[in-house]
Amino acid sequence: MRIYPDICTLCRTFDDQTQPRIWLETHALCVILDLVEIGQLEMIRSSIHDLENSRNSQETRRLWV
Repeated sequence: MRIYPDICTLCRTFDDQTQPRIWLETHALCVILDLVEIGQLEMIRSSIHDLENSRNSQETRRLWV
């Protein structure tokens, strides 16, 4: 299965983890990334990802994404 996460999804780990919903969404992203790593999912990216990410003023987030 192919997935196309948006930049907001990929940056979720940098949001306030004290909020239960954000914490759950972050952990869901971790599971998804684990599935990508073992080949169960294929993550698709596009030039739009690059464009949006290049506009991120926070270097740590930009480099991680």
